[in-house]
Order: sequence, then structure tokens, then C-alpha cells
Amino acid sequence: MKNISYDIAALLLLFVLLHSCYIRRMTRGISNRVFLILTYITIASTTFDIVAVSLDNAQSSNTIALYVAHFGYLLTHFLSAPTYFMFIVSLTDTWHKLRKNIILQGVLLAPLIVMVSALVVNVWNQLVFSVENGYRRGPLFALMYIGTAFYVIFSIAYIVRYRRLLGRTKVITTGTFMPVELAAMVVQMIHPTARLEMFGGAIGLLIVSVGIQRPEDYVDSFTQLTKYSAYVYDMKRAAYNHKHVRIVMLNLSNYQAIQAMIGFDYTMQVLKEVANTIREISKKTYRFVDLYYLDNGRFRMVFWGKGYDKAESIAEMLNQELKKGFNIVGLDISLTPFIVLADYPEELADFKTLMAFGADFHLRNHYTGRIMRASELYNQNQLNIQNNIDKIIEQALENERFEVYYQPIYSIQQGKFISAEALLRLFDPEHGFISPEMLIIAAEQNGTIHRIGEFVFEKVCQFISSEEFQNLGLEYIEVNLSVAQVMNGDLPENYLSIMKKYNVSPDKINLEITETAAAYEQEVMMDNMEQMNQAGINFSLDDYGTGYSNIQRVIQLPLNIIKLDKSFVNEQNNQKVWIFLKNTVKMLKDMNMEIVIEGVETQEMLDIFSDLQCDFVQGYFFSKPIPQNDFIEFISNAN
Repeated sequence: MKNISYDIAALLLLFVLLHSCYIRRMTRGISNRVFLILTYITIASTTFDIVAVSLDNAQSSNTIALYVAHFGYLLTHFLSAPTYFMFIVSLTDTWHKLRKNIILQGVLLAPLIVMVSALVVNVWNQLVFSVENGYRRGPLFALMYIGTAFYVIFSIAYIVRYRRLLGRTKVITTGTFMPVELAAMVVQMIHPTARLEMFGGAIGLLIVSVGIQRPEDYVDSFTQLTKYSAYVYDMKRAAYNHKHVRIVMLNLSNYQAIQAMIGFDYTMQVLKEVANTIREISKKTYRFVDLYYLDNGRFRMVFWGKGYDKAESIAEMLNQELKKGFNIVGLDISLTPFIVLADYPEELADFKTLMAFGADFHLRNHYTGRIMRASELYNQNQLNIQNNIDKIIEQALENERFEVYYQPIYSIQQGKFISAEALLRLFDPEHGFISPEMLIIAAEQNGTIHRIGEFVFEKVCQFISSEEFQNLGLEYIEVNLSVAQVMNGDLPENYLSIMKKYNVSPDKINLEITETAAAYEQEVMMDNMEQMNQAGINFSLDDYGTGYSNIQRVIQLPLNIIKLDKSFVNEQNNQKVWIFLKNTVKMLKDMNMEIVIEGVETQEMLDIFSDLQCDFVQGYFFSKPIPQNDFIEFISNAN
């Protein structure tokens, strides 16, 4: 008598696993759907095995029932091997490669065709199995083992071939399935009465489900779309496999404004509505699309296969639907859906370019309301710079490519130039001029800002200690400090050491911090400024009035100069701005602070701010930032 207890346990386990897949919503995506198919096949195989063994144990004379039960078991049990191979292929996302390789398709289909054909004709020749006088294996039964071994070997080869794509966890998990089932098969061969094979298969599927089919790793809890980490993985995988996809990139341009207006909870409802709209529209692609929510109002639809040609029409439908907006708790919420269509890798050649472009195209381009193509919007050279900025900075430091430019600062009272602001510039031999904004942001992120800052400061000190500077009659040079530099506890020691090296008097240096840095409530910053101020170094506050203004911070910090942002210059005809400006200047003057106006470009602007009794003026009206030699010549002639 054969024991079906393990089969029943396997069936219960499989139903729990199936229920878990639906509860956890692991039904979207090819790999999830193939896994479900594999689970259904294993359930069918286990059910047929229970029926077949039960009939065998009862010594049933119903040959039709016996034949159907054993035929169903053998067929479904064999199908689990090629289905598992399909699951491995779906994890590597290499279906497009299989479709192109006709010979490989033939090789993979051959064992399946042979085995299914053998089972079909077995009705007449009974060469695989028979049930006439009890269940017996026929001379061709070995085909079952050969065919299964074929797909097992192919699965192992595929896992090894694409181990870099799968990663360590998936390699271990997918590789565990087969040894577990093989072990159960060996035990069953040694002890034929113990039906362990299906139980081993159920355990293997459970391991795969726990190790790979984890929704928390792939599904965003709010939108129920696939999350950012999965998008990164899938796009890297597509690049590795040379898979051509068409991406509908949706960035909600007014996402931050919506969140500020209605708060976090209601904003999540807006995101859910957008996600539902995307899901409904995507049904028209016959499932040849993957849906993602990245973050901060950024959604992606990745089309492939038969869905590739539908991407443009789907994008148009999505654009029209989202422009209608949503009603959330009685509020009509208008959306600004900036949608870009991108062919990857035809238009965006590699993964870095794809991610760099998608991050902020809605900020760098004017919103038109129509679907845009990626090729319309991006500058390849700028993206190349953005992708390689760390390498560019490191090479610039090694090869001393950084330069210090100087922009003159004019004293209204003295009627001459009395100082200048030192500004960092970089011209890369491959990429050309590198934007200072991009340069500083990248340098702060990768930590090179401190080396760059010390380079600039040392160059300025070298210049101040030179005879040329002394002949110019300038009072001091302004040097910018980034947020990261201000927060560096070693700043005072390093900068004072450089000044001592070049015998530079503290009154020749003015360190300039931005309002962004001033907004930080960090003790380190205050300590740094106090130490350097006590050593005789003055400080100025740059970009005053750009959104971080806090008069209490201005009072607390050891500041001598306030630089009013150039946005005031552009708004000089605005009566409200003018009232604010006049009162701000009066307040700062009463606090014994000197005032610099930035961005002055015309004589009219100069006259206006002179009448306002500002102290200094800086801008293109006098000079743009220029190299040191040009600056020396300019000041010599002007003064």
C-alpha cells in the first residue's frame, strides 16, 4: 500500500501558497504569472497522483479512471520541468532572445513534443505505461526521466549563464528548487510506498516564493505599482540583455505644490487615483507592459513585445485623462502631467542616461501639455557630463584643471573697485565647460568639495600674497563656502593654516556662506564661524531673500556683509518688492551691516541702488567673472 499522506500535505501547502500569491497580489508581471502557472500545474499533478494512488491501493477495475489518473499525473508532472525553465527565463527577462533564436526554440520544444506525443499514442501502444493488470511502466517510460533531466540541465545552465542578472539570492533560491525535488525523488525510489516527490516539489515552490516572490521588495504600498528598486533592476536587466523597450515617463510637475496644499494623506489618494488610471488604460496593451511608481509623483510604463507599438496611443489617452484631474474630499485637484516617450536604448543609450534624464526633465523643460519625445528634450553632452561628473572632478583634481575666476565688486561710496568674488571654473578637455552648479552639487555628494574648496582658497591666498595683488589696492577677496564645508569641523584649522603658509592677513579674506547654509541649526557651523571670526576673518551672507530668510539667524551669525539676491534687481519695478527692499536696506544699515547688490547689468540699475544707499555693486555691468590675469589688467585700468 502506497501512503498518500505526503501528497495530501503537499496539496494543502500548495493551496496555502496559491492563496498567499493572490493575497500578496503577486499576480502581475510575467515571472509572477509563470510562477502561478507552475503552482497550478503542481496542484493538478498532486491531485492526479492522489487519485491514481488511491485507485491503485483499492485495486480498482475501472481502467478508464486508472488510465486518466495516471495519464494526468505523468503529463502534468512532466510539464512542471519546462514550466520551471520558463520561470527562470522570465526572471532573466530574456524572452526576446528566445523568440529570435529559432534553432534554440526547436531544441527546447523537441523533448516536450516527443514526451507529449508519446503519452498521446500510449493509448494505443502502451509503451509508456499500462493499467490493464495494475499500473506498470513501459519500455519508453525512461523518456520521462530523460526529458525532465533535459530541462533541469537547461535550467541550471541558464541560472549559471545569467547569474549576474539574477543576483546571489535568486541564484541560491532558484538553484535550491531542483535539489529539493531530486532528494524527494530519490527517497521515493528507495521507499516506493512513500509518495514524497510532490511534497518535495511543494517545498521547493515555497522556498522560491519566500526567496523571490516578495511583494515588499517590489510593490509600492500606496499605489500597488512596482516600486523604484524594481524599475532600476528591470532597466539594468534590459540594458544587459539588449532588450528594446518603449517607456512612457510621467512626472507630475505640480506634485510638490499638491502635497503642500492638501497634505500627505490626501496626496497619497491622488497617487492612487493616478495609478488606477494607468492600470485601466494599460489593459489595452494585452499585458505587454510593466507599471512602476518611482517617487515624488513619477510614474513609468514600460512597453515591450506586442505592446511596443501601442505606447504612443496609450500615452495620449493617459495625458487626456490626467488633465481632467481628480476630486479628493470635495477638492478639485488639477494635475500637470509632463509625459515623455522614450525608446530605450535607441534614444537614451544606457542606464545612467535613462535615470539621469528621467529624474528631472519636468524641471529642466517648459511644460507644453503635449506628449514629448526624449530626443526633443535632452542634451546628450549635458547628460554625459552628469553621468561622468565624479570621474570628471577626480581627473580635474589630479591634473589641476580647476581655475579660479574673479568678478570685481564696486564700492559706490569710493567710486572704485575695492574687492572681488573668487569663483570656481572648470573646462574639461572632453566635455567642455562644466556648470558650476552641477559641479558643486556633485562635489558635495561625493565628498570632494573639501579638496576643491581648499584648492580655491589656496589659489586665492597665493594671489593675495603676490606683488600684483598688492599693486591693485584691493581690500579683500570673497571666497564661497558650501554647506558641506561650513559643517566641516576641520575648516578653521585648515584655512588658517593655509593663510599662515602664505602670510595672508585675516582682513584680506571674506568668507561667503549662502542662506541655505545659514538655515542649518548646526553647532559645528556656529563654532567654525566664531573661531574664524575671532581670528579676524569676516563673513558675508549670499543670496539673501531667496526663501530661507530668517532675521534671527542674521542677528545670531557673525556677519559683516549681506548680499541681496539678484532677483531683487529683476523686480525693481514691482512696487511691493521696492517697499520691501527699501525697508530691508534700512534695517540692515541700522544693524551696521554693509550691503552688496548682485546682478546689476545697466546704468539705470546702478543709479537706483546707489540712491538706495547700498554699499557695493556686483554684476555684468562692470564685468563678468574673468581669469586672474584678465582681472589684474581690468582692475589696473579701471582704478
